[in-house]
Amino acid sequence: MLTLDKLQIDQSGFRLTADLNVATGARVAVLGPSGAGKSTLLACIAGFLAPTSGRVLWNETDITATDPGKRPLSIVFQDNNLFPHLSVAQNVALGISPALKLRPEDRARVDASLSRVGLADLANRKPGALSGGQQSRVALARVLLRDKPLLLLDEPFAALGPSLKADMLDLVQDITAGAGTTVLMVTHDPRDAQRFAEQTILVANGVAAPPVATPDLFADPPAALRDYLE
Repeated sequence: MLTLDKLQIDQSGFRLTADLNVATGARVAVLGPSGAGKSTLLACIAGFLAPTSGRVLWNETDITATDPGKRPLSIVFQDNNLFPHLSVAQNVALGISPALKLRPEDRARVDASLSRVGLADLANRKPGALSGGQQSRVALARVLLRDKPLLLLDEPFAALGPSLKADMLDLVQDITAGAGTTVLMVTHDPRDAQRFAEQTILVANGVAAPPVATPDLFADPPAALRDYLE
């Protein structure tokens, strides 16, 4: 379980608070208007941004001061964080070894991960030769190799068209469901939340509210969500 215990984040005059739990294996959208603090919340969970007060816990272990690389999570950003001078296979292999020192069994894992996201034939290409959807799949393949129990998605599919974005959301659901991965996905698009997320955290007016069942949230939206949807 992910716990944000009386968390407060202050940044350049902006304040965000959160006091909530996310159950293990849940798929949760983090929804709200631009500038509401959605990415700020994920940055704090990932360890890139220190809270002013409060704690971040994973399975009751306090990870508030844990280095980002040692936290039990992976994060995918909107730009997918791919290195243009490396091949697809090398970008994926960074999930195993930042120095790209791979054993034969590691290379087999890279191949298997690429196959799982449908990129087995593109291992030797550079990211610049791929479509936006293919680049997103490379980032997901790397996440698969890291095999962390918590996955943070910071609008990685925002630049994709509706059909391709839907395909990517379905792929993430497929990949994470079997592993029991807990997923938090930042989005500003209500349709993404409704398609992908069992629960939704609404971020508005300086507060990240506790997760609510997504169908229930949209069936009876609070004022902050109604204002955003209008």
